[in-house]
Amino acid sequence: MAFLNLYRDKLKTNFEFLKAKFKDSGVAWGVVSKLLCGNELYLNELIDLGVDEIHDSRISNLAKVKELNPEVQTVYIKPASKRNMVDMVKYADVSLNSELSTIKWISEEAVRQNKKHKIIIMVETGDLREGVMGDYLIDFYAQIFELPNLEVIGLGTNLNCLNGVMPSTDKLIQLCLYKQIIELKFNKKIPWVSAGTSVTIPLMLRHQLPQGVNHFRVGETLYFGVDLFEEKVIDGMHGDVFELFTEIIEMQEKPLLPTGVLAANPQGDILDIDESLYGKSSFRAILDIGLLDVDPKYLLAEDGEFEILGASSDMLILDLQENPRNYKVGDLIKFNLKYMGALAILNSNYIEKRVK
Repeated sequence: MAFLNLYRDKLKTNFEFLKAKFKDSGVAWGVVSKLLCGNELYLNELIDLGVDEIHDSRISNLAKVKELNPEVQTVYIKPASKRNMVDMVKYADVSLNSELSTIKWISEEAVRQNKKHKIIIMVETGDLREGVMGDYLIDFYAQIFELPNLEVIGLGTNLNCLNGVMPSTDKLIQLCLYKQIIELKFNKKIPWVSAGTSVTIPLMLRHQLPQGVNHFRVGETLYFGVDLFEEKVIDGMHGDVFELFTEIIEMQEKPLLPTGVLAANPQGDILDIDESLYGKSSFRAILDIGLLDVDPKYLLAEDGEFEILGASSDMLILDLQENPRNYKVGDLIKFNLKYMGALAILNSNYIEKRVK
């Protein structure tokens, strides 16, 4: 049976590392929990670390956070839809917004629920996902700052989430200037410039973060310890907070090439035959996970002595060559995970989740 381990001590080390760095930089931060897919066991691990602000893109996950600890500030980190407005206002204390009509609906619903809802206005800075264009920001703000039961607590941006545009000091200075212009024009205080996600952390570590940036939303670097500029684990952090264990359910020596008339497989691929491999064989292992659980390209093999050949919906096939480690049926094979691989595994109901 395949299962996923979360290592509590490694997660704590990563959390304390980031907590200290943010404190030194005078930056507030919240933890993005969307990777955990609402898993109660793992959400409790976050809360037990002392996290007081949790961000998610699924309202049901924020509802779970409120159930576990009502004191945690919850932040909804994608534009809300009209049809989930009631629950969004109920379970999210803060939301990220870039649509005027949506903000008006939030105000109306907050009035109905008799609660104050905080918003961060997202600003487009080049990656072309969500965000108000800078040329329209003043007019945009003018139409929302007097709406009832709303409080604008920040300007924010997202980078490297769609087109790969990386954060830079210049882009973040631009966002800080927008905040200053709005504050001067409307005589309103906006507490946060929420310009930081995991991809922005290297700028902070290199002391290239503009002074005005004072809020981060962090997921990937907490869970994987990664510097997304250099694609490597940051010194002092762990890259293996999560590990996937899979079980060998078949182990046999088989030909390297299939026999028979070839057509496209269920994924639409047609095998490219290397005729030099005819007559050769190797040991093949079948593991108890498949495409239903994770795309193999997001698996990182700890053991360099095998190759992932492919997957069907429920099985993953490995080429173990001569099987130098003498693997057998029932043995476990361990994988580290890329972010999207961990997301898939955590979203799978078929993989057991454990804490070690």
